[in-house]
Amino acid sequence: MATQDEPHISLVVIGHVDSGKSTTAGHLIHKCGAGVDDQTIEKYEKEAEELGKGSFKYAWVLDSLKAERERGITIDISLWKFETPKYAYTFIDAPGHRDFIKNMITGTSQADVALLVIDASYGCFETGISKDGQTREHSLLAYALGVKQMIVAVNKMDDKTVNYSENRFTEIKSEVSAYLNKVGFKPIKVPFIPISGWDGDNLTEKSKNMPWYEGPCLLEALDQVTPPKRPIEQPLRLPIQDVYKIGGIGTVAVGRIETGMIKPGITAAFAPSGITAEVKSIEMHHEVRDEAGAGNNVGFNVKNVAAKDISRGDVASDANDHPATAVSSFEAQVIVMNHPGKISNGYTPVIDIHTAHVACKFANIKEKIDRKTGEVLEKNPEFIETGDACLVDLEPTRPLCVEPFSDFPPLGRFAIRDMKQTVAVGVVKKITRAEPLLKKKI
Repeated sequence: MATQDEPHISLVVIGHVDSGKSTTAGHLIHKCGAGVDDQTIEKYEKEAEELGKGSFKYAWVLDSLKAERERGITIDISLWKFETPKYAYTFIDAPGHRDFIKNMITGTSQADVALLVIDASYGCFETGISKDGQTREHSLLAYALGVKQMIVAVNKMDDKTVNYSENRFTEIKSEVSAYLNKVGFKPIKVPFIPISGWDGDNLTEKSKNMPWYEGPCLLEALDQVTPPKRPIEQPLRLPIQDVYKIGGIGTVAVGRIETGMIKPGITAAFAPSGITAEVKSIEMHHEVRDEAGAGNNVGFNVKNVAAKDISRGDVASDANDHPATAVSSFEAQVIVMNHPGKISNGYTPVIDIHTAHVACKFANIKEKIDRKTGEVLEKNPEFIETGDACLVDLEPTRPLCVEPFSDFPPLGRFAIRDMKQTVAVGVVKKITRAEPLLKKKI
């Protein structure tokens, strides 16, 4: 199994609601011995049956919030670690319900690899891949937010409507490959694995029920992932995911280090607020660390700062090394993927960028451009619509920290959501820094 020095990889599990994401993830974690023993699974099974949700026992490894258990769906983002022979993985189990797409975006923006879980059963696959299903939207968001490696698990092969059928698997693979290709993934590099998250087929070892399948099982596919190069030489950028007030310790901020390193003793600067505070200690998976670098999910304790002064969407950096700041506006290249009407100056949708969700105004659509060559097609267009790419000045309606994509890619790519769907994706080209809201040295 992976040691502490082995590469850490973050894996987000995405897909349509009830495709079996939590069950697959929970079963894999159970098999990889990440602190979930048979006794715990039995306890979950008993509790699930009492609530009339017997088929959710593995999902309950992840769905630990009571409200989620009663609804049987994943609401917040659960972080779990498990190990493959080569890598140490952090599992980010993201929600599939349309109501919770905001949480799904936050999870995806922290991931290196996406595991797309698809329900193979008749009717359910068709719903998931339809225009209103989340299979398409999740794949699009994953690519837009920079997740370049994907594994597709074709789940519920044990369902009686499927009965481990090779034809059904081939049909699904063909349709999903065509869509992934359209989004930007290279289907030839995406492994498709027929599995049963419930029975465990092809999770950690080859299934006898599908002798026709000759590819890797899920665990082997996870070991074949290319670990991303970690930009630890760059200045620190750590978008905040959550903030907790812990008795006896104080304020603890949690997030994934996108670039650079964090160490106790540094003065952290939080953007966009401008608050600065000393970092007292750092934890990874409940273990105290002397330092942590890019790619790791960490919790860090800051001195004398109230939990209410820091929030999701803030970015922590080193106050003495190119600190992050708020922006008053930014120039972006935007591609409209799926908008029912025309977009003109004044349009103010929600922009999802790193862990922030902020409404931004299209202040000035400067150029309509060819999305492949970058050639200018029209200056100051009256409007843009589905299929168009443009260069636009965006103004956040409340304080926001972003960075140019060329300097800090994770803080420079975004999705634009409107009418409960992803309508466009974009990258930040240039930023106009704003004066910090307050300079508060703690």
